[in-house]
Amino acid sequence: MTESSLESLQNEQIGKRSQKRWVRPVAIAGIAIASFYASVCAALWFGQTRLVFSPEKEITTTPAKFNAKYEDVLIPVKNPDGNSENIHGWWLPNAKQEEKADLGDRKVILYLHGKGKNISANAKHANRLMRMGFSVLVIDYRGYGKSEGGFPSESSVYTDAQVSWNYLIQKGFKPSQILIYGHSLGGAIAIDLATKHPKALGMIVDASFTSMSEMAQLDPKYRVFPIDLLIHQRFDSIAKLRSLAIPVIYIHGTADEVIPTTMAQQMYEATPTRKQIVLIPNGGHNNNASTNEPLYLNSIRSFFKL
Repeated sequence: MTESSLESLQNEQIGKRSQKRWVRPVAIAGIAIASFYASVCAALWFGQTRLVFSPEKEITTTPAKFNAKYEDVLIPVKNPDGNSENIHGWWLPNAKQEEKADLGDRKVILYLHGKGKNISANAKHANRLMRMGFSVLVIDYRGYGKSEGGFPSESSVYTDAQVSWNYLIQKGFKPSQILIYGHSLGGAIAIDLATKHPKALGMIVDASFTSMSEMAQLDPKYRVFPIDLLIHQRFDSIAKLRSLAIPVIYIHGTADEVIPTTMAQQMYEATPTRKQIVLIPNGGHNNNASTNEPLYLNSIRSFFKL
Protein backbone atom coordinates (compact mmCIF):
# COMPACT_ATOMS: atom_id res chain seq x y z
CA MET A 1 0.00 0.00 0.00
CA THR A 2 1.41 3.31 -0.97
CA GLU A 3 1.80 6.16 1.48
CA SER A 4 -0.96 8.16 -0.23
CA SER A 5 -3.34 5.16 -0.07
CA LEU A 6 -2.64 4.71 3.64
CA GLU A 7 -3.28 8.37 4.29
CA SER A 8 -6.56 8.18 2.36
CA LEU A 9 -7.65 5.13 4.38
CA GLN A 10 -6.82 6.86 7.65
CA ASN A 11 -8.79 9.95 6.61
CA GLU A 12 -11.75 7.76 5.70
CA GLN A 13 -11.70 6.05 9.10
CA ILE A 14 -11.46 9.38 10.88
CA GLY A 15 -14.42 10.65 8.83
CA LYS A 16 -16.53 7.62 9.80
CA ARG A 17 -15.71 8.09 13.48
CA SER A 18 -16.59 11.77 13.21
CA GLN A 19 -19.84 10.94 11.44
CA LYS A 20 -20.79 8.51 14.19
CA ARG A 21 -20.15 11.19 16.81
CA TRP A 22 -22.79 13.55 15.33
CA VAL A 23 -25.23 10.97 13.92
CA ARG A 24 -26.05 9.59 17.38
CA PRO A 25 -27.00 12.97 18.96
CA VAL A 26 -29.05 13.87 15.91
CA ALA A 27 -30.87 10.55 16.11
CA ILE A 28 -31.53 11.05 19.82
CA ALA A 29 -32.80 14.56 19.17
CA GLY A 30 -35.06 13.27 16.41
CA ILE A 31 -36.52 10.63 18.72
CA ALA A 32 -37.08 13.26 21.42
CA ILE A 33 -38.86 15.57 18.97
CA ALA A 34 -41.02 12.74 17.65
CA SER A 35 -41.87 11.70 21.20
CA PHE A 36 -42.80 15.27 22.15
CA TYR A 37 -44.92 15.64 18.99
CA ALA A 38 -46.74 12.38 19.74
CA SER A 39 -47.30 13.48 23.35
CA VAL A 40 -48.84 16.77 22.25
CA CYS A 41 -51.08 14.96 19.77
CA ALA A 42 -52.23 12.63 22.55
CA ALA A 43 -52.88 15.59 24.84
CA LEU A 44 -54.93 17.33 22.14
CA TRP A 45 -56.96 14.17 21.63
CA PHE A 46 -57.61 13.18 25.24
CA GLY A 47 -57.81 16.71 26.67
CA GLN A 48 -59.87 18.18 23.87
CA THR A 49 -63.08 18.73 25.80
CA ARG A 50 -61.10 20.81 28.33
CA LEU A 51 -60.07 23.11 25.49
CA VAL A 52 -63.59 23.37 24.06
CA PHE A 53 -65.65 23.82 27.24
CA SER A 54 -65.00 26.12 30.21
CA PRO A 55 -67.84 25.49 32.66
CA GLU A 56 -68.20 27.18 36.03
CA LYS A 57 -70.49 25.95 38.81
CA GLU A 58 -71.14 29.10 40.85
CA ILE A 59 -74.23 31.12 39.95
CA THR A 60 -73.22 34.74 40.50
CA THR A 61 -76.11 36.63 38.87
CA THR A 62 -79.79 35.98 38.23
CA PRO A 63 -82.38 37.81 36.11
CA ALA A 64 -83.66 39.43 39.33
CA LYS A 65 -80.67 41.78 39.15
CA PHE A 66 -82.24 43.21 35.99
CA ASN A 67 -85.74 43.39 37.48
CA ALA A 68 -86.94 40.38 35.52
CA LYS A 69 -89.33 37.79 36.85
CA TYR A 70 -88.07 34.26 36.41
CA GLU A 71 -88.54 30.70 37.58
CA ASP A 72 -85.94 28.00 38.16
CA VAL A 73 -86.64 24.91 36.09
CA LEU A 74 -85.20 21.41 36.19
CA ILE A 75 -85.39 19.30 33.05
CA PRO A 76 -84.52 15.59 33.42
CA VAL A 77 -82.21 13.93 30.92
CA LYS A 78 -82.20 10.15 30.81
CA ASN A 79 -78.78 8.57 30.28
CA PRO A 80 -78.19 5.33 28.35
CA ASP A 81 -77.81 3.51 31.70
CA GLY A 82 -81.34 4.51 32.67
CA ASN A 83 -80.35 7.07 35.29
CA SER A 84 -81.49 10.67 35.01
CA GLU A 85 -79.60 13.94 35.43
CA ASN A 86 -81.22 17.35 35.69
CA ILE A 87 -80.57 20.32 33.44
CA HIS A 88 -81.04 23.57 35.34
CA GLY A 89 -82.43 26.61 33.60
CA TRP A 90 -84.42 29.80 33.98
CA TRP A 91 -87.84 30.49 32.57
CA LEU A 92 -88.35 34.20 31.87
CA PRO A 93 -92.02 34.72 30.98
CA ASN A 94 -92.86 37.76 28.88
CA ALA A 95 -95.86 39.43 30.50
CA LYS A 96 -97.62 40.24 27.21
CA GLN A 97 -97.06 36.71 25.95
CA GLU A 98 -98.42 35.24 29.17
CA GLU A 99 -101.53 37.41 28.96
CA LYS A 100 -102.54 35.87 25.63
CA ALA A 101 -105.45 33.52 26.07
CA ASP A 102 -104.51 31.50 23.02
CA LEU A 103 -101.28 29.57 23.57
CA GLY A 104 -100.96 29.41 19.80
CA ASP A 105 -100.17 33.12 19.70
CA ARG A 106 -97.21 32.89 22.07
CA LYS A 107 -93.55 32.81 21.08
CA VAL A 108 -90.51 31.59 22.96
CA ILE A 109 -86.73 31.70 22.61
CA LEU A 110 -84.62 28.67 23.48
CA TYR A 111 -81.36 30.30 24.57
CA LEU A 112 -78.12 28.31 24.15
CA HIS A 113 -75.07 30.01 25.65
CA GLY A 114 -71.38 29.80 24.77
CA LYS A 115 -68.46 27.77 26.13
CA GLY A 116 -67.63 29.77 29.25
CA LYS A 117 -69.05 30.32 32.74
CA ASN A 118 -72.79 29.49 32.96
CA ILE A 119 -76.22 31.11 32.68
CA SER A 120 -75.11 33.79 35.15
CA ALA A 121 -73.18 35.49 32.35
CA ASN A 122 -76.31 35.40 30.17
CA ALA A 123 -78.91 36.75 32.59
CA LYS A 124 -78.82 40.30 31.21
CA HIS A 125 -79.06 39.28 27.56
CA ALA A 126 -81.81 36.74 28.27
CA ASN A 127 -83.74 39.58 29.93
CA ARG A 128 -83.06 41.82 26.90
CA LEU A 129 -84.53 39.20 24.55
CA MET A 130 -87.49 38.69 26.86
CA ARG A 131 -88.24 42.45 26.79
CA MET A 132 -88.21 42.24 23.01
CA GLY A 133 -91.45 40.24 23.20
CA PHE A 134 -90.53 36.59 23.77
CA SER A 135 -90.69 34.33 26.75
CA VAL A 136 -87.21 32.85 27.19
CA LEU A 137 -85.88 29.49 28.35
CA VAL A 138 -82.15 29.71 29.05
CA ILE A 139 -80.40 26.51 30.08
CA ASP A 140 -77.09 25.37 31.46
CA TYR A 141 -75.68 22.29 29.77
CA ARG A 142 -74.83 19.41 32.06
CA GLY A 143 -71.60 20.18 33.89
CA TYR A 144 -72.40 23.92 34.01
CA GLY A 145 -73.88 25.87 36.91
CA LYS A 146 -76.54 23.96 38.84
CA SER A 147 -77.02 21.38 36.10
CA GLU A 148 -75.98 17.89 37.09
CA GLY A 149 -73.68 15.56 35.22
CA GLY A 150 -70.01 15.27 34.43
CA PHE A 151 -67.82 17.32 32.13
CA PRO A 152 -69.66 18.22 28.90
CA SER A 153 -68.94 16.95 25.40
CA GLU A 154 -70.24 17.69 21.93
CA SER A 155 -72.72 14.82 22.08
CA SER A 156 -73.96 15.73 25.58
CA VAL A 157 -74.69 19.39 24.77
CA TYR A 158 -76.57 18.35 21.63
CA THR A 159 -78.68 16.06 23.80
CA ASP A 160 -79.28 18.84 26.35
CA ALA A 161 -80.49 21.20 23.62
CA GLN A 162 -82.85 18.56 22.24
CA VAL A 163 -84.25 17.74 25.69
CA SER A 164 -84.85 21.46 26.30
CA TRP A 165 -86.69 21.69 22.98
CA ASN A 166 -88.85 18.74 24.06
CA TYR A 167 -89.57 20.53 27.33
CA LEU A 168 -91.00 23.51 25.45
CA ILE A 169 -93.11 21.22 23.27
CA GLN A 170 -94.44 19.58 26.44
CA LYS A 171 -95.32 23.04 27.76
CA GLY A 172 -97.62 23.43 24.78
CA PHE A 173 -95.48 25.36 22.31
CA LYS A 174 -95.52 24.39 18.66
CA PRO A 175 -92.25 24.20 16.68
CA SER A 176 -93.37 27.26 14.69
CA GLN A 177 -93.41 29.26 17.94
CA ILE A 178 -89.85 28.43 19.00
CA LEU A 179 -86.96 30.68 18.01
CA ILE A 180 -83.56 29.08 18.60
CA TYR A 181 -80.81 31.42 19.82
CA GLY A 182 -77.14 30.48 20.08
CA HIS A 183 -74.09 32.53 21.01
CA SER A 184 -70.55 31.46 20.05
CA LEU A 185 -70.30 27.72 20.81
CA GLY A 186 -74.04 27.88 21.49
CA GLY A 187 -74.44 28.92 17.85
CA ALA A 188 -73.00 25.57 16.77
CA ILE A 189 -75.34 23.79 19.18
CA ALA A 190 -78.26 25.83 17.84
CA ILE A 191 -77.41 24.93 14.25
CA ASP A 192 -77.30 21.23 15.10
CA LEU A 193 -80.70 21.49 16.80
CA ALA A 194 -82.20 23.54 13.97
CA THR A 195 -81.33 20.91 11.36
CA LYS A 196 -83.53 18.48 13.31
CA HIS A 197 -86.51 20.82 13.49
CA PRO A 198 -87.37 22.21 10.05
CA LYS A 199 -90.63 23.75 11.33
CA ALA A 200 -89.03 25.97 13.98
CA LEU A 201 -89.79 29.70 13.81
CA GLY A 202 -86.14 30.47 13.01
CA MET A 203 -82.70 30.93 14.46
CA ILE A 204 -80.40 33.70 15.70
CA VAL A 205 -76.68 32.88 15.45
CA ASP A 206 -74.61 35.40 17.40
CA ALA A 207 -70.80 35.48 17.05
CA SER A 208 -70.39 31.86 16.06
CA PHE A 209 -67.95 29.87 13.91
CA THR A 210 -67.87 27.57 10.90
CA SER A 211 -66.25 24.51 12.49
CA MET A 212 -63.91 23.65 15.32
CA SER A 213 -61.32 22.50 12.80
CA GLU A 214 -61.25 25.91 11.13
CA MET A 215 -61.10 27.59 14.53
CA ALA A 216 -58.03 25.53 15.42
CA GLN A 217 -56.36 26.51 12.16
CA LEU A 218 -56.54 30.15 13.25
CA ASP A 219 -53.99 29.43 15.99
CA PRO A 220 -50.46 29.09 14.54
CA LYS A 221 -49.34 26.64 17.22
CA TYR A 222 -51.87 24.06 16.05
CA ARG A 223 -50.98 24.23 12.37
CA VAL A 224 -48.11 21.77 12.71
CA PHE A 225 -50.50 19.07 13.90
CA PRO A 226 -52.93 16.91 11.86
CA ILE A 227 -55.93 18.83 13.18
CA ASP A 228 -58.55 17.11 11.04
CA LEU A 229 -57.43 13.75 12.37
CA LEU A 230 -57.18 14.89 15.99
CA ILE A 231 -60.43 16.77 16.38
CA HIS A 232 -63.34 14.70 17.64
CA GLN A 233 -65.33 17.63 19.10
CA ARG A 234 -66.03 18.81 15.58
CA PHE A 235 -69.00 21.20 15.78
CA ASP A 236 -69.05 21.26 11.99
CA SER A 237 -71.70 23.95 11.49
CA ILE A 238 -70.73 24.85 7.94
CA ALA A 239 -71.48 21.30 6.75
CA LYS A 240 -74.81 21.13 8.61
CA LEU A 241 -76.10 24.38 7.19
CA ARG A 242 -76.71 22.73 3.82
CA SER A 243 -79.66 20.83 5.30
CA LEU A 244 -81.16 23.82 7.13
CA ALA A 245 -84.82 24.60 6.40
CA ILE A 246 -85.56 27.59 8.66
CA PRO A 247 -84.75 31.31 8.36
CA VAL A 248 -81.53 32.51 10.01
CA ILE A 249 -80.11 35.85 11.05
CA TYR A 250 -76.37 35.96 11.66
CA ILE A 251 -75.07 38.69 13.97
CA HIS A 252 -71.36 39.36 14.33
CA GLY A 253 -69.18 42.15 15.70
CA THR A 254 -66.63 43.75 13.40
CA ALA A 255 -64.15 43.85 16.31
CA ASP A 256 -64.65 40.24 17.43
CA GLU A 257 -61.24 39.17 18.74
CA VAL A 258 -62.15 35.48 19.06
CA ILE A 259 -64.01 34.55 15.88
CA PRO A 260 -63.39 36.47 12.63
CA THR A 261 -66.27 38.13 10.82
CA THR A 262 -65.38 36.09 7.73
CA MET A 263 -66.79 32.99 9.41
CA ALA A 264 -70.20 34.64 9.76
CA GLN A 265 -70.00 35.53 6.08
CA GLN A 266 -69.11 31.93 5.15
CA MET A 267 -72.07 30.58 7.11
CA TYR A 268 -74.38 33.17 5.59
CA GLU A 269 -73.30 32.16 2.08
CA ALA A 270 -73.74 28.45 2.88
CA THR A 271 -77.29 28.91 4.20
CA PRO A 272 -79.91 27.85 1.62
CA THR A 273 -82.92 29.43 3.38
CA ARG A 274 -84.09 33.01 3.97
CA LYS A 275 -81.19 34.71 5.69
CA GLN A 276 -79.60 37.96 6.78
CA ILE A 277 -76.21 38.95 8.14
CA VAL A 278 -75.88 41.92 10.49
CA LEU A 279 -72.43 43.27 11.34
CA ILE A 280 -72.26 45.33 14.52
CA PRO A 281 -69.66 48.13 14.14
CA ASN A 282 -67.04 47.82 16.92
CA GLY A 283 -68.88 44.85 18.40
CA GLY A 284 -66.69 42.32 20.18
CA HIS A 285 -67.27 38.67 20.91
CA ASN A 286 -69.56 39.06 23.92
CA ASN A 287 -71.06 42.54 23.62
CA ASN A 288 -72.83 42.91 20.29
CA ALA A 289 -76.19 43.74 21.87
CA SER A 290 -74.79 46.25 24.35
CA THR A 291 -72.55 47.87 21.71
CA ASN A 292 -75.52 48.80 19.53
CA GLU A 293 -78.77 47.62 21.09
CA PRO A 294 -81.09 49.41 18.63
CA LEU A 295 -79.36 47.83 15.62
CA TYR A 296 -79.22 44.45 17.31
CA LEU A 297 -82.87 44.27 18.39
CA ASN A 298 -84.38 46.08 15.42
CA SER A 299 -82.59 43.72 13.02
CA ILE A 300 -84.19 40.75 14.77
CA ARG A 301 -87.63 42.40 14.86
CA SER A 302 -87.45 43.26 11.17
CA PHE A 303 -86.17 39.87 10.06
CA PHE A 304 -88.82 37.91 11.96
CA LYS A 305 -91.52 40.55 11.35
CA LEU A 306 -92.23 40.96 15.07
